[in-house]
Amino acid sequence: MSARPNISAPSAFRALLNSGEFIVSPGVFDGYSARLVEAAGFKSACTSGAAIANAILGVEDLGMMGLSENVNHCRHLARAISIPLTCDADNGYGNPMNVHYTVQMFEEAGVAGVNLEDQVSPKRCGHMPGKEVVSRDEMVKKIEAACLARRDDDFVIIARTDALAVEGLDATLERIRAYVAAGADAIFPDAVKSEEQIARIVEAAGGRPVSVNMGFGIRARPTTPLIPLPRLKELGVRRVSLPRMLPAAAIKAMREALAVMREVMETGVPADRPDLLVGIDDIWTLMGFPAMQALEKQLLTVNQYAVKYNTAYTA
Repeated sequence: MSARPNISAPSAFRALLNSGEFIVSPGVFDGYSARLVEAAGFKSACTSGAAIANAILGVEDLGMMGLSENVNHCRHLARAISIPLTCDADNGYGNPMNVHYTVQMFEEAGVAGVNLEDQVSPKRCGHMPGKEVVSRDEMVKKIEAACLARRDDDFVIIARTDALAVEGLDATLERIRAYVAAGADAIFPDAVKSEEQIARIVEAAGGRPVSVNMGFGIRARPTTPLIPLPRLKELGVRRVSLPRMLPAAAIKAMREALAVMREVMETGVPADRPDLLVGIDDIWTLMGFPAMQALEKQLLTVNQYAVKYNTAYTA
């Protein structure tokens, strides 16, 4: 992990938005994925409520994960990296009053901003059938509550709408205009179907940054077209999130390693497969052990350090 910046996570992400730079935010779900995104040079990361529910609860994204579970997990992710992290606050866990406290809790967790969606409770993954949305007026009040709740004006409120699959494009555009007027800092239309829809959404956003979910990022999915990043930029999209790419990559890699281990169990023949696994030094480096070791040398007594590492202490 690189040194923490002198500015807060909200200020860092707000600066990215204001810079006009095209932002790509991979989705993270644990300490490994969060640190890998930063190590790969990405300037921001995001969470997916679905990925976190899958990872920590082992259930599908059907509104089972509670506010505290989500916030606490995101707090750990945010402190593990120095790049800004935006988080999925689902539908705010209730009415505008619930949204008020939800936003405060996420802001206190050290994240840069939240997605706030217009689904009913219990919500479900935005790419599943059977979604329902609250009224436009109720979502407007939720956005107003979110803006009122934040202590730092740089904390980013990303208004996500799931109305495309429920009400169609025209109603979605009306919602977007209303959400912008209510104070949303960015617009996130979920499950877009075409370049034409994206272009009209960008126009309706009236200059507010539009964030598009490209899901797996490097693989097509049935509910989202795989549009090249340069083309999305041409259409006026300012940010792309990739919430499912790293979970999908991790699942594939773990499945392959487990299959090899099953072969070892059945044949009794050891397998040395460095092509499937990184080494322990890679894990230690990723998780910051060299820096921790340097801190131990600074903070432990000479004898404690010498015993721990079975070595003579040198300044």
